[in-house]
Amino acid sequence: MSGNTNQRTAIVIGAGAGGVSTAARLAKAGFKVTVLEKNDFTGGRCSLLHHEGWRFDQGPSLLLLPRLFHKTFADLDTTLEAEGVHIVKCEPNYNMWFGDGEKFQLSTDLALMKEQVERWEGKDGYSRYLSFLKEAHSHYELSVEHVLSRNFTSITSMLRPSFLGRVFELHPFESIYSRASKYFWTERLRRVFTFASMYMGMSPFDAPGTYSLLQYTELTEGIWYPVGGFHKVIDALVKIGKRFGVTYRLSTPISKITLSPDGRRATGVVLANGETLSADVVVNNTDLVYAYNNFLPPTPYAESLANRETSCSSISFYWALDRKIPELNAHNIFLADEYKESFDSIFKKNLIPNEPSFYVNIPSRPDPTAAPEGKESVVVLVPVGHLLGENENPTNVSTATTGEIQQGNSGEKLTSSKSAQGVKPSETQDWPKMIELARKTILATIAKRTGVDITPFIVHEIANDPMTWRESFNLDRGAILGLSHSFFNVLSFRPSTRARRGGWLDGRLGGGILGRVGELLFSGGSIERLYMVGASAHPGTGVPIVLAGGRLVAEQICQDFGMNIPWPTGSQEKQRTGALDQVQNSFAIEWVVYMLLAFLVLALGMFLGKQT
Repeated sequence: MSGNTNQRTAIVIGAGAGGVSTAARLAKAGFKVTVLEKNDFTGGRCSLLHHEGWRFDQGPSLLLLPRLFHKTFADLDTTLEAEGVHIVKCEPNYNMWFGDGEKFQLSTDLALMKEQVERWEGKDGYSRYLSFLKEAHSHYELSVEHVLSRNFTSITSMLRPSFLGRVFELHPFESIYSRASKYFWTERLRRVFTFASMYMGMSPFDAPGTYSLLQYTELTEGIWYPVGGFHKVIDALVKIGKRFGVTYRLSTPISKITLSPDGRRATGVVLANGETLSADVVVNNTDLVYAYNNFLPPTPYAESLANRETSCSSISFYWALDRKIPELNAHNIFLADEYKESFDSIFKKNLIPNEPSFYVNIPSRPDPTAAPEGKESVVVLVPVGHLLGENENPTNVSTATTGEIQQGNSGEKLTSSKSAQGVKPSETQDWPKMIELARKTILATIAKRTGVDITPFIVHEIANDPMTWRESFNLDRGAILGLSHSFFNVLSFRPSTRARRGGWLDGRLGGGILGRVGELLFSGGSIERLYMVGASAHPGTGVPIVLAGGRLVAEQICQDFGMNIPWPTGSQEKQRTGALDQVQNSFAIEWVVYMLLAFLVLALGMFLGKQT
């Protein structure tokens, strides 16, 4: 490959899931690809942390939508298994712990789900559960067909008849909580079947009903875990890319993306050390908002992106325990008693709530290699509000359950207040104190609900906070899942896979609906040969979704250069033509028979009536 002087060249900025998968695809298509990564490791948030035999997934720990992973590897002429990626199914999916001492197990086992649902909602509850699954199945299939496998580069993309005719079936203007409430009549089960919106970094009271597809994939396809950690998937894609000729340069940050004199075309990048690299194509896999505001010339559009609604951040703990904790499953959810209020604290007030809902993962349960024998690795993710600017940082704080803390550089002690619901995350806070506050709350909640105090067994701790996420991975506002997935942040309203120039209406109509529509209708056009892949670009966040985005970007680049796409496109369903496989519409047949019988009965009645 390297000997071909006419070979097209591509630079991929960032070695996250989107970057490594796009790089492998482009290399297979014939590009000479170089991946530039600022850190000394690949994977971005899909990376690992280690401590003396304990291993932790720094970011994702749930492998959902497995068909998208299998599809990615199949497109690259291989399989997960062939690349040494062994995924194991976690059963049950979760233990969900409530403040009243009750526990609910989410599972793909229908018999277990029937037993649990009927315990809380009676015999009819299970029928309603199946109806909920039917709707979620529709959301899943429609989204895969019309959203994940399609690009939305302009407003006309949303006006495709095939999509427009089905859009209301996705319930985009109702919340997940609202849709679930139509099927589940107790508050307990409404919470059980809506918390997964946190995968999108959104409140279930705000996330579009479409995203019940997440519950569907969990409850039907299950939750999986890659043995060796989630980074095994990334590492496999890196190795595949290298086989196709991809070059990786780690510890290589860039300072800017270079453009043609008229600003209409990307020409390469400038590294932080001053070195200039030229390429026919540049693909950005760093945080999209960060890239627009730091790698490209300033525009009102870049500024408007920085003001868009974004996902939450997190405080994450990585604990090495010196004993097993049988009371906890591989995946555990602890839901706040004040369910809606805790989400409002995070998403409407950008707070660290006093009583948060949180997730506890024990990777050593499905994968014993994650910890020394007889010991446990524990990861705790506490959703919190994203970072706010200095002008947005208030001085009120509530610490009702854990006493007083110290915030900022003033040394002022801030005591509890019944009217407050948490602490606002900002750059000026004393984050070690914030972490201490969160740790005490989490450990107390685990002990109260499970009956086991794990505090004495913690022999080592690593902690990430919103500042860590921002500094380590350049995440805008420390938001761990990119831009929000509200309706006016998805489809054509989401930043496109094709980078755009500033438009004359950008920022003039504010950051609301009018501003979003104005930006879409009156954009300044595309920056040729510059593409965006990752959580904040279409189609959205989450590793499998980003992998789908990598496929869209690679296909878009091939089409722009008039090159063949070297993997199957369109439906991959094998057409079956055998006699046993012919679809027979039994309902239609029964209806015809019924109508014929009714006609015969009517005719017979008329005949007998005439005889009398």
